[in-house]
Amino acid sequence: MTFIHSALPVGCRRLMTALGLLTASMATTLASPILPPPGLASPATGPIETQSQAALARESHAGQTPAAKKAPNVVVVLLDDVGFGAAGTFGGPIPTPTLDRLSRAGLRYNSFHTTAICSPTRAALLTGRNPHTVGMGNVMNSAAPYPGRNGIMPRSAATIAEVLRQNGYSTSAWGKWHLTPHDEESPAGPFDRWPTGMGFEKFYGFLDGETDQFEPTLYDGTTQVVRPKGEPYHLTEDMTQRTIAWMQQQKTLAPEKPFFAYFAPGATHAPLQAPKEWIERFRGRFDQGWDRMREESFARQKQLGVIPAATRLTPRPPQLPAWDSLSPEQKRVASRLMEVYAGFLAHTDDQIGHLLSALEAMGEFDNTLFFYIVGDNGASGEGGIYGSLNVMGNLQGIALNAEQALAQYEQFGGAKTYPHYPAGWAWAMNTPFQWTKQVASHLGGIRNPLVVSWPRRIQDKGGLRSQFSYVADITPTILEAAGIDAPAMVNGVAQQPMNGTSLVYSFDDAKAPTRHRTQYFEIYGNRNIYQQGWMASAFHGRTPWELIGAKGRPLDQDNWELYHLDEDFSQSRDLAKEHPGKLRELQDLFLVEAARNQVLPIINDATPSGGVRYGGRKHFVFPGGAAGISENAAPRIVGRSHHISADLEMPKTGGQGVVTALGGTSGGWSLYVNPQGQPVYTYNLFNVDTLTLTGKDPLPPGPVKLGLDFAYDGGGWGKGAQVKLLVNGKAVGEGRLKRTAPAFFSIDENLDIGTDTSSPVGDYPPNYAFTGRINKVTLDLQ
Repeated sequence: MTFIHSALPVGCRRLMTALGLLTASMATTLASPILPPPGLASPATGPIETQSQAALARESHAGQTPAAKKAPNVVVVLLDDVGFGAAGTFGGPIPTPTLDRLSRAGLRYNSFHTTAICSPTRAALLTGRNPHTVGMGNVMNSAAPYPGRNGIMPRSAATIAEVLRQNGYSTSAWGKWHLTPHDEESPAGPFDRWPTGMGFEKFYGFLDGETDQFEPTLYDGTTQVVRPKGEPYHLTEDMTQRTIAWMQQQKTLAPEKPFFAYFAPGATHAPLQAPKEWIERFRGRFDQGWDRMREESFARQKQLGVIPAATRLTPRPPQLPAWDSLSPEQKRVASRLMEVYAGFLAHTDDQIGHLLSALEAMGEFDNTLFFYIVGDNGASGEGGIYGSLNVMGNLQGIALNAEQALAQYEQFGGAKTYPHYPAGWAWAMNTPFQWTKQVASHLGGIRNPLVVSWPRRIQDKGGLRSQFSYVADITPTILEAAGIDAPAMVNGVAQQPMNGTSLVYSFDDAKAPTRHRTQYFEIYGNRNIYQQGWMASAFHGRTPWELIGAKGRPLDQDNWELYHLDEDFSQSRDLAKEHPGKLRELQDLFLVEAARNQVLPIINDATPSGGVRYGGRKHFVFPGGAAGISENAAPRIVGRSHHISADLEMPKTGGQGVVTALGGTSGGWSLYVNPQGQPVYTYNLFNVDTLTLTGKDPLPPGPVKLGLDFAYDGGGWGKGAQVKLLVNGKAVGEGRLKRTAPAFFSIDENLDIGTDTSSPVGDYPPNYAFTGRINKVTLDLQ
């Protein structure tokens, strides 16, 4: 009997105790819980007689254990691409009054670490495991066919949302997800790796790494939706209002249930887009440049005490230019792009302030465990040396020069730009550390501010904590705070052990010894290993703004550095020559940890993974209205010849709208009918080059076959193409593209039939629906 019951969870133990079936001796032998609790039949001796016993029986059969009495609500805010030295709370140049407010009520952590890139950090955060152990060693855009990098999170690593949901919490996710395999991002599913398939009862946001903040690619659950009508609109404001409404509704309808809200805005990942009035607040504030800005931030950090007084400021990497080496035009563009970034971060912090105010108004703030994680990695250098008005093009080597960009100066950060700031600003936003996002070997890529608030529990309000901590520590912290044991089995699947360490031990003791003593890091061959105050680091040579075809040197040619972080907060003194034995010890330890955590083989290629989709199919027939097929999950059209044929029924008058389109503001193509009834094909090469073909005559009423021939030159990435626009088999327009998109148009836009969802490719309104009838659209790939 003891063996039979040894795997039963807390909820079942309560039920068995209530029914008199569990003895004290049995209870002491019970192991980690199973979720959901196994259902138990009523005892043969008679019906359940009391309401409490009936409730326990319902609990067992419903598969959910009520949360512990006074269990805290949990809110996790995860910003994107914000470095250690950006937020004013940690000495940066951008005021963050909400982060200030939260830190006064809780604790600041100045030795908190992420993975150096988006998807791995999010996987570690939500599962409590190291990213490679759950298949997320790479960002989703460059998944690889190895267990540690395949982009498929296993059922053996249930998310914190699933565990909380089965322990009586309401759960929701808002904003960025970036954990669904690309070939599953379609209306055909499967949906089990979308947020609602991984423990979140409510999801409102976007699936991929970024989206247009003014015309986002939005999903409500598993259904693509159009953003609310009306101006002005910004996604962060939209998701903030909806999160507040959801929290209020939960407490109105089920006041006894705590809630878990995961709030992950797009800020400050590219595209840097913010309301104009927020950008204007920073006009002229960054004209001194990034070299001077680092010195100013460094001084503030010491003054605030968020870095030790003996910290040294690390030098600029040789791959980055000095501010004074830029031309006047380049400086003007760079300064304005930084103003946009600052406006984006400040606006986001303001919206998070509304969440705090709502919690206070609800009387829930004191019993809410609130994590404000200032970035899923260091600030991003992916904007390149000079920045860009279109980051998708810049990553693929296609960008405007400074003089061309200045012609759009007042539009920077608005709906018609898709910008990113220069890598020099990213380096400055990571003060006092070396390097940026993607560079997992150095602290500039992996150290981010963390503020934790829980007024009912944390007494050292405004305190500073310097224990080494890691993003996988968040899930164990939540579980301990909620009084929940890590489950041994979830939904019939045995669970792999968690790698994170709860931070609750640090809440009461600033001097408590660090409990997370060893941690590996690896992204694109940039790697390091931390152990008990020491860190060994190997930068792999590829800069974060190199993408297509860029590879690092052979791994055995990398130079390993050694740092004693207990005495060198900023990773400024390389001790490799002084302590070669210690370096060898850590190098060996890295290999041990790499093998144990599925890090091997190490991939040194960041080129986006295209893969063979649809089993190599080349013929597709789409019905009218087949919209919202993510570019990631659509047939691969970029870089190959193709033919499109659309069978239309044109109305007698007023026929217009998009027939089919791929991409959005960042770049793409569209086949549509303009308000004059003329057929149009436009190809937007990241707002740098554009080809538009327009038929002279309006399409006639009745049946029409609208077609397009795209003859790709071949011979490599981004080559040219000859394009023909056809009506009933006859060419009505022809043009030449000297170059085309090398790899992709976007990472979040769609292939659409009958409209253009999300941001528009062409010069027409968003969601420009076709007013005639589309019988079918045929796509043939060659």
